[in-house]
Amino acid sequence: MNWLPLREELALLPGPRLADGQPSWTLHDPTRNRFFSLDWPTFEILSRWSFGDRQAIAASVSQDSALQLGAEDVEQVARFLGENQLLQARPGNARQQAERLATARGSRLNWLLHHYLFFRVPLVRPDAWLSRWQGLAGRLDSRGFALLTLAALLLGLTQVARHWDSFAASLVDTFTCRGLAAYGVALFVVKLLHELGHAFTAKRLGCRVPSMGVAFLVLWPMAYTDTNETWRLSSRWQRLRVAAAGIVTELGVAAWATLAWGLLPDGELRSAAFVLATTSWVATLAINASPFMRFDGYFILSDWLDMPNLHERSFALARWKLREWLFDLGEERPEHFARGKERALIAFAWVTWLYRLVVFLGIAVLVYHFAVKLIGILLFAVEIAWFILKPIRHELRAWRERWPAIRRRRRSLLTVVLLAVVITLMLMPWPGRISASGILRPVSVWPVHAPGPAQLETLPHREGAAVAAGEPIARMVSPMLLAQREAAAAKAERLRWLAASAGFGADSRARLQSVQEELATAEAELAALGRELTRYEPRAPFAGHLHDLDPDLHSGQWLADKERLALLVGDDGYRVDTYLDEDVVKRVRVGDTARFVSDGAEGTVLRLRVSHVDLDATRTLDDGRLAAQAGGHIMVRERRGELIPEHAQYRVSLAVETPVGALAGGSWRGTLVIHGEGEAPALRYLRNALAVLLREAGF
Repeated sequence: MNWLPLREELALLPGPRLADGQPSWTLHDPTRNRFFSLDWPTFEILSRWSFGDRQAIAASVSQDSALQLGAEDVEQVARFLGENQLLQARPGNARQQAERLATARGSRLNWLLHHYLFFRVPLVRPDAWLSRWQGLAGRLDSRGFALLTLAALLLGLTQVARHWDSFAASLVDTFTCRGLAAYGVALFVVKLLHELGHAFTAKRLGCRVPSMGVAFLVLWPMAYTDTNETWRLSSRWQRLRVAAAGIVTELGVAAWATLAWGLLPDGELRSAAFVLATTSWVATLAINASPFMRFDGYFILSDWLDMPNLHERSFALARWKLREWLFDLGEERPEHFARGKERALIAFAWVTWLYRLVVFLGIAVLVYHFAVKLIGILLFAVEIAWFILKPIRHELRAWRERWPAIRRRRRSLLTVVLLAVVITLMLMPWPGRISASGILRPVSVWPVHAPGPAQLETLPHREGAAVAAGEPIARMVSPMLLAQREAAAAKAERLRWLAASAGFGADSRARLQSVQEELATAEAELAALGRELTRYEPRAPFAGHLHDLDPDLHSGQWLADKERLALLVGDDGYRVDTYLDEDVVKRVRVGDTARFVSDGAEGTVLRLRVSHVDLDATRTLDDGRLAAQAGGHIMVRERRGELIPEHAQYRVSLAVETPVGALAGGSWRGTLVIHGEGEAPALRYLRNALAVLLREAGF
């Protein structure tokens, strides 16, 4: 290409020493307010740029310094200058400049997508205002105020620890419409102070702050401060101060607000201090301190490590390592670091990718749910395509460019084989192990209660004793009922005598009909009392064994109404009941085997077999022990005292085929594993995805 001189308005500033010890310089483009970090070889080349010849520049650098450069090094710098528009435009080159500008802007669709995903709205030019208020800001940035803030923090945390119950109750009370509105106002105030912290610190170190305003990330507003001029600073520790100023400001606000909450009486001011304190802590630790997005935590980490463009450099290293793992191409590293630092950067890149995947998927889901359905679907697709599919597409394009080398490597064949194995495993049905919580209970069970206040006469059986069907389990006496029966018997006997002697007198014969009616009523009452008394001598409705007998029961003891005496467990075995959702229950058939382990009996494993599967979903959960709130596996919500499953649940009963041993006589919750039909993992994910698509489409 033709030789072009440097633009005259460019400024060259001294920069910090790089990690390898060599000096650096910063090239400032004032037109676009962009900064470029230059290493020693690039600086030496630019110092001789007026020579106008690649060979002459390379020879001069090699002769006058310890560097040994060639014409190709000068050519590389020339490409860098041209790509970043740092060279003067050639006369008559307006068309090429226009084409370059159009290429940079891209199509209208690309411009629209980019500005939907991120754009800035500058609101104020604070540089002059920051200079006027620098005196006050300097006092707040003093060592004395920092020590005072630390003391306030310690005292505030002490108050929170002493009154933790009140602090936690205040947190619960803020989850209301008024509380959420207060959090919104507090978040606005905290973020304003956060940006002022950046601005005042940058101004104090001699940087210009051209603008402050609001940036929109996927239409979500965030405050921003233009601190690009911190690249003028030659010390990375000064840049680190500017990057950390926002977080330090928020932590200072949190410290003083925490102290205010601990000292103020109950009221509006204390509530405001609580909201301000919690907002500052959460916003700082959960958002700003994260190094995985380009927030303050990222710039702090970048300056602390003295690694500008940390994300891009770690990503390039991770992509190189991925290609080496997959294809063993033997390519040169993008950058050379110590082994430990290289591993840390690669791990950082992978964690950042996973973090961003979760964040961008969450943003996409939020955009979908909070927008009109058609627009939501479109924006959801944009989010997935831009943030997830686009990076994958770029990496696949890099693989395509390296395809001739990839095809020749033995590692590539191994990668293809492993990929084929993974795909096969995803498409092949896996053993159908279905895990759920279940309840072990006897098939037949009959609790023995005292039908009313009574005195225990005899209890002929002991714990675990076998009882035949119809055999009495206990004998109880109710003096009140016995007295009522004696009175009813005497009354019936008297009425029988009156009825028998009715024929001896005219008056008696006239009363015969009424006496007979009274006699029938008395005999019915006597029979009812007889039946009631038989309840005090309960007999086994089926053969079984007695359990849960109170060892303190003895003859002559008085029993309360409905007091439980024992539990009769039938000899026809035990069963386990559980509930499965509609996706899982399709894989269960009558006759499938299963295993059950009780939560309260270690080492006891029962063999089961599926005996029944309901065809209709249950409306309510009859046993709260299977609810997730109680440690089970079913998500439920409570309505009018009943537990309603969040998703359709089908009851499955399983017969126990082995002795229950120590579990006999009780009802136990445990872990159930059913060996159902196998299913390919890919089929399950595909079915779930199709179900979501059909549901959201309104089918």
